[in-house]
Amino acid sequence: MSRGLFLTLEGGDGSGKTTQAELLEQWFTAEGRTVVRTREPGGTDVGVEVREIVLHHRGDIAPRAEALLYAADRAHHVATVVRPALARGEVVVQDRYIDSSVAYQGAGRVLDAREVRSISEWATEGLAPDLTILLDLPSDVARRRLDGARTRYDRLEAEAGEFHGRVREAYLALAAAEPDRFLVVDATLPVDDIHATIRARVETLA
Repeated sequence: MSRGLFLTLEGGDGSGKTTQAELLEQWFTAEGRTVVRTREPGGTDVGVEVREIVLHHRGDIAPRAEALLYAADRAHHVATVVRPALARGEVVVQDRYIDSSVAYQGAGRVLDAREVRSISEWATEGLAPDLTILLDLPSDVARRRLDGARTRYDRLEAEAGEFHGRVREAYLALAAAEPDRFLVVDATLPVDDIHATIRARVETLA
């Protein structure tokens, strides 16, 4: 693979996105590829500030304002990090992208999912991933994982189980609607098995 490759990882908090992103980065690097590993929000200096607002602000943020903050971060991130890396022929491994907004702000905050997607597609000038890896995990399992790892929850992690249930169902619906773009993996499987499944699919993108 010599062309740029854009891979995104999606799923609820606690599903193992960071671990799988690390394993992908190690594998691609061993194969001689240059990898840009990034995330949304927080993949740029501007994004770090947006991340602090949307995840740690001590007060309510109106759902539409929240969606716009994520889209603003995404516009800057794609323009300054993602597109330049792809133009250089590099591999971008990214934790969260447009599907997160559709799931969390669309289904979670009960906004119009089409409007949420439209805002981000405008912000990114329509840039779509080559592959989106959805690490699917029941929300109760995710909560137990987070309880064992976190002493403080961010604004979204702290939402009730019903919120996270809606997010999961939205993710699965997105994957069902675009099976060619999505790879859905059972996130309760062993880490190495998940990585092997992801690698097998990525290798078909060559």
